Amino acid sequence: MNATAAAAPSREDFAALLEESFATADIAEGSVIKGTITAIEKDMAVIDVGLKTEGRVAVKEFTGHGRENPLKVGDVVEVYLERVENALGEAVLSRDKARREESWVKLEQAFNDNQKVEGVIFNQVKGGFTVDLEGATAFLPRSQVDIRPVRDVGPLMGTPQPFQILKMDRRRGNIVVSRRTVLEESRAEMRQELVQNLEEGQVIEGVVKNITDYGAFVDLGGIDGLLHVTDIAWRRVNHPTELLQIGQQVKVKIIKINHETHRISLGMKQLLADPWQGIEAKYPANTRFTGRVTNITDYGAFVELEPGIEGLIHVSEMSWVKKNVHPGKIVATSQEVEVMVLEVDPVKRRISLGLKQTMQNPWEAFVEKYPVGSEVEGEVKNKTEFGLFLGLDGDVDGMVHLSDLDWNRPGEAVIEEFKKGDIVRAQVLDVDVEKERISLGVKQLGGDPFVDSGELRKNSVVTCEVLEVKEGGLEVKIVDTDLTAFIRRNDLARERADQRPERFAVGEKFDARITQFDKKAHKVQVSIKALEIFEEKEAVAQYGSSDSGASLGDILGAALKKRSEGSDD
Repeated sequence: MNATAAAAPSREDFAALLEESFATADIAEGSVIKGTITAIEKDMAVIDVGLKTEGRVAVKEFTGHGRENPLKVGDVVEVYLERVENALGEAVLSRDKARREESWVKLEQAFNDNQKVEGVIFNQVKGGFTVDLEGATAFLPRSQVDIRPVRDVGPLMGTPQPFQILKMDRRRGNIVVSRRTVLEESRAEMRQELVQNLEEGQVIEGVVKNITDYGAFVDLGGIDGLLHVTDIAWRRVNHPTELLQIGQQVKVKIIKINHETHRISLGMKQLLADPWQGIEAKYPANTRFTGRVTNITDYGAFVELEPGIEGLIHVSEMSWVKKNVHPGKIVATSQEVEVMVLEVDPVKRRISLGLKQTMQNPWEAFVEKYPVGSEVEGEVKNKTEFGLFLGLDGDVDGMVHLSDLDWNRPGEAVIEEFKKGDIVRAQVLDVDVEKERISLGVKQLGGDPFVDSGELRKNSVVTCEVLEVKEGGLEVKIVDTDLTAFIRRNDLARERADQRPERFAVGEKFDARITQFDKKAHKVQVSIKALEIFEEKEAVAQYGSSDSGASLGDILGAALKKRSEGSDD
C-alpha cells in the first residue's frame, strides 16, 4: 500500500511536471512558434506545436499573393500563438500574424540598411495600391508606381517585384513603398553606362519615342535624347509632327552630352549640307527673288527663299504708304511674294528683305504724273494746327500749310472753313521723294498778287481803301490790286494828334507810300506818315527852306496848288 502510494504522483507533483513541460517547450502566448502539420481537414490545417492540445489554422493563410505552394502533412510551419487554450481546449494559432511579425523584423532591417524588398501589388485603393511584403501590407502611392504615369496597372498586379521602403511606423502599422525609386535608380545606372559609350559628333540610329511642341525624344537603345524642333531641319518647322511620327526610325547626330545630368542633345539637320554656305553669292543685295511667307509677327514677316533659308521683311519695309499697320494685313501665311534682298549677314544667318522695294515709289510716281506747278484734287484727311492734309492719287498725302491757304487772310481763320471729307483743289508746290513729303498750296490757284502787282515797288505812292478799322490801325486794300496791308496807328499821320484810326471809315480812300515791298516773302507795308514826310521834303526842296522866311504852311500850300494845277492840265 505504501509502495503503491509512493509510486503515484501527488497533485503537487503533477503541477510541477506540467510547469516543467511548459518551460522546456519555451512557449509563450504572443510569440511565433514552430509546429508540425498533423492533418489537413477540408480548409483547415491541424498543427501540433508541442502542447497537450493541437491548434487549427485556415489553409488560405498559408497561401496568398505570390505564394501558391500546397501544404502537406508533416510540413513544419511557423505560427503565432495567441492563446494556449480556448474554450474548446485547442491552441489559438495564426499563420498571418506569424508571417507579419516575421516580415516586420526583416522590413525594419531592410529599411535601416536602405535595401530593396520584394512585394506583390494585390489591390487598388484610394490614391494608390496595396502591396504584400511577405505578410506585411504596405501602401504604394499612385505617383510612385512608375517614372511616367501608368494608365493600366493590370500587368503589374500579382507579380513579385522589388520596392523601396520610403517610410514605416510599426506602432501604427504603416508602411509606404515606392516602385518608381527602384526604376529611377536602375535607369540611372543604365544611362550612365550607355552615356559612357556615346561621343559628341557620333551618328547613331534611334526610334522616336515621344513628340512635344518643342521637339522629339529619341530612344537610343535604353537612353533618350532630345531632338529639338530647330535641329530637325534647316527650314522652319512649326511642329515636329510635320516631319516625325512616334515609332519612326531616324538617324541623328549627337550634338552635346551633359555627363552630369545625362542629357543628350541630338540633331538631324546637321547630317545635311548647310544651305547658308556661300549665301552672299547666292543672294546678292538689290536683287529680286520669289519666296513663300512662312510666319507673321508684329514686327514683320518671314519669307522662305529655299528650304532652310528664310529672310525677314521688317514692317518698315512692307509698304510705302501703309504705316503702323500689322504685317498680317499686308501679306498672308503661305502667300508667294516677290522681295528684294537688302542685306545678308552670313555670321548671324540673317537676310533682310524688302517688299515695298519691288514696287514703284509712290512719291516718284506722283511727281512724274504731277510735276511742281500741277493742279491736283484731294480729300481732306486731317486738320492740324499747322495745316490741312489731303489724300492724293497713289495713296499719298499732301499738306497745305496755313500760310498757303489765302494770300490776304490769316491761315488760322481760313482753315476753319474746311472740314474732313471736303474735296479741295490745290497746286503742287514741292515734292521731296526722300522725305516722302508733298507741299501743296490753295491760294496759288488764284494767282500771285505780288506777281500781278505791275510796277509797284518800294516808295511807290498808291491809293488805299479801308477794309476794316481796328484799335491798332487800319486793314486796307491797295486799289487796282489784290494786295492787302495793315497800316499801324503811328503810320496814319505825321502828327500824333492825327494818328487816330477812328478818323477813317470803311470804304474811305486815301493815298499812302509803300515802305516795304518783298515779292519773295510776299510782304507789303504802306504808310500815310511816310507819304506826308516825303511830300514835305519835296516841297521844301522846290519852294524854299524853312530859313527863307516863308512858313511851312505857305510852302506846302504852294506845292499843293502847283500839283492841282498840274493835274488840271
